[in-house]
Amino acid sequence: MGFNVYNFCIQDSPRRAHSIAAQGGINAAKCYQNDGDSIYRLFYDTVKGGDYRAREANVYRLAEVSNNIIDQCVAQGVPFAREYGGMLANRSFGGAQVSRTFYAKGQTGQQLLLGAYSSLSCQVKAGKVKLYTRYEMEDVVIVDGRARGIIAKNLVTGKLERFSANAVVIATGGYGNTYFLSTNAMGCNCTAAVQCYRKGAYFANPSYVQIHPTCIPVHGDKQSKLTLMSESLRNDGRIWVPKNIEDAKALQAGTKQGWEIPEEDRDYYLERRYPAFGNLVPRDVASRAAKERCDKGFGVNNTGLAVFLDFSESINRLGLDVIMQRYGNLFEMYEEITDVFPGDVANEINGVKYYKPMMIYPAIHYTMGGIWVDYELQTSIPGLFAIGECNFSDHGANRLGASALMQGLADGYFVLPYTIQNYLADQSIWGKVSTDLPEFDAAEKAVDAELDRLLNIKGKRSVDSIHKELGHIMWEYVGMGRTTEGLKTGLKKMHELEKEFDENLFVPGTKEGLNIELDKAIHLRDFFTMGQLVAFDALSRNESCGGHFREEYQTEEGEAKRDDENYFYVGCWDYKGKGNEPELIKEPLEYEAIKVQTRNYKN
Repeated sequence: MGFNVYNFCIQDSPRRAHSIAAQGGINAAKCYQNDGDSIYRLFYDTVKGGDYRAREANVYRLAEVSNNIIDQCVAQGVPFAREYGGMLANRSFGGAQVSRTFYAKGQTGQQLLLGAYSSLSCQVKAGKVKLYTRYEMEDVVIVDGRARGIIAKNLVTGKLERFSANAVVIATGGYGNTYFLSTNAMGCNCTAAVQCYRKGAYFANPSYVQIHPTCIPVHGDKQSKLTLMSESLRNDGRIWVPKNIEDAKALQAGTKQGWEIPEEDRDYYLERRYPAFGNLVPRDVASRAAKERCDKGFGVNNTGLAVFLDFSESINRLGLDVIMQRYGNLFEMYEEITDVFPGDVANEINGVKYYKPMMIYPAIHYTMGGIWVDYELQTSIPGLFAIGECNFSDHGANRLGASALMQGLADGYFVLPYTIQNYLADQSIWGKVSTDLPEFDAAEKAVDAELDRLLNIKGKRSVDSIHKELGHIMWEYVGMGRTTEGLKTGLKKMHELEKEFDENLFVPGTKEGLNIELDKAIHLRDFFTMGQLVAFDALSRNESCGGHFREEYQTEEGEAKRDDENYFYVGCWDYKGKGNEPELIKEPLEYEAIKVQTRNYKN
C-alpha cells in the first residue's frame, strides 16, 4: 500500500510469533470436496458455533474473504497438503459437517507464518518496513485524542524508547496466560491490550474464554504450560471413557490399561450424545462433555481428569501410514511428552487390534474477547486499531477450530489495509508528531515509575509463585464452570492476591539490561487487571453461552442456556482506575441474515 511501517515484536524474529503454534488448519469456503459448502454456510457455521454472540456483519466479511486467503498463501509458497491429483486437500473441524479446512500436516500455523514472513522480508528489503525485534510495547501515546505513537522497551538493553506514527495497530494475541497454565507460549501476554484499555479503549466480552478439549493433561504441580493436541485429530480419533465405573477406578489406580477394555465396554460419549456431529462438535461442547464425564468419576488417568482419544478404528481401517501422513508430527510430539506412541499395537481382542490411545483433557487455549473494534477494526481510541485474537470481533462466545488463522490473515491481508486508509485519509493527522511532546514525556515517565515501583517492592515472593496462585484462582472460580458465589469469591481472592503482589513481590536485578523477571512482573500486573475483568463480565452475564458457562443457567441435559432477551449484546468495559469496577457499555447485536435459535448438534 506504500505505507512506511515500524514493526515491533517481543521475539528475536517475527518468525517466532505465536501463530507458529497453530496446528490443525485454516478454514475457507472453496468447496473443493463438492460437499455443499458455500460462503453462506461458513458464515452460518461460524455464527452458530459462536452461540449467536458474534457481530453478524463482521463474520460474513470473514467468510467472504476466506477464499482469497488460500490463494494468497499458495502464491506465497505455503505447502498445503494436496490430494493425489494435485488439488489442495481438506479435512473437517468441529462445528461443521463439510470439509473446508486447508492444512499442512500438523504445522499449518508455522507454514503460514513463514509465507507471511517471506512477504514481510521483501518489504524490509524495499525499505518500507523497519523491524524492531526484542521490543515490547509498554504504553500507547494519545495526542489530541488520537493514538500517535508508543513507548516501547528494548528487552535486551532495558531502555525505554519513543516512537511516533500516524496510526497504531496492535496484533498482540489474547489473554489466556492469565490462567497460568494454558496452551499459549509462556511469553504470551496481554500487556499491550491492557495498556490500551487503561488509556480508554473499550474491552469487549472478556468472559468469552475458550477451553480446548484436546490437550495433554496436567502432570504434577511443576508445569509452566500445557501442550495442545490439534483438533484435527478428532477427524480420525474417537473420544471415549469406560461405561463401567469399576473400569474407570481400575484405570485411575493403574491396575488396568485402556487397551484392555473391549469395544462393548467403551462409552463414545460424544457420538452417543451428538450423533449428527459425533466427535466433531464445537470445542465448548466437547470440553463440557469431558468435564461432565470426569466429574461423574469416569476419568481415565491417576487424577481422574482425562479421557481417551483413540485411533484404533481408523488405523485398522486406513493403515498406520495414512494416519502418520496426516498427523505424524502430532503423534511424535505426544510420544516425546508422554513416552506413549499412539501408533503402537497394545492388545488384540477377538481379532481386533487395539492401539495405545492418547489421554486428553480440556485446557485454556484461546480468548474470543478482546479490544472492542468497529467494522473497520478501529478501537474506541481514534487511530488505534486491533487485529487478530486481540480484538473481539468475529467469534462470539466460542471460536470454531481453524478459524483463528482465518481471522488473523483476513484482518491483516484483506481488511485492515483498506479500512485504515479511511482513517489516514483525514489530512489533519498528517503533520509529523515529535516524540518530544509532553504526552510522550508523561507516558515514558509513567512507565519508568512503574518499573521502579516493581523493583523497589523487595518482598519475598517470586513472580511465578504469585502467577501460579492467580492461575489456580482463575481456573477454580472463573474457569469451565462458573457460579455467582464462585465469581464473587474469585474476585475477592484476586484483590487479596493483587495486594500481596503490590507489597511482597521480589524482582531481582535492575532496569538496565536484560531482566526477564521484571518483564514477567509487568505482565503479571496486567494479568491481575485482566483476570478481574473476566470475572466482572462473567458475573454481569446471567446466562450461559459458548465458552461462558454459568452453572445456574443450563438445560436439563447440561447444555448452555442463553437469555437472548436480556443479553443479546456485546459487553464493552470502560476502565475506571485500579481498584474500581469498570463501567459496562452495551452494543446491541443486530441479525438480519440468520435466525437466532438454540444451537443443536444432535441432529
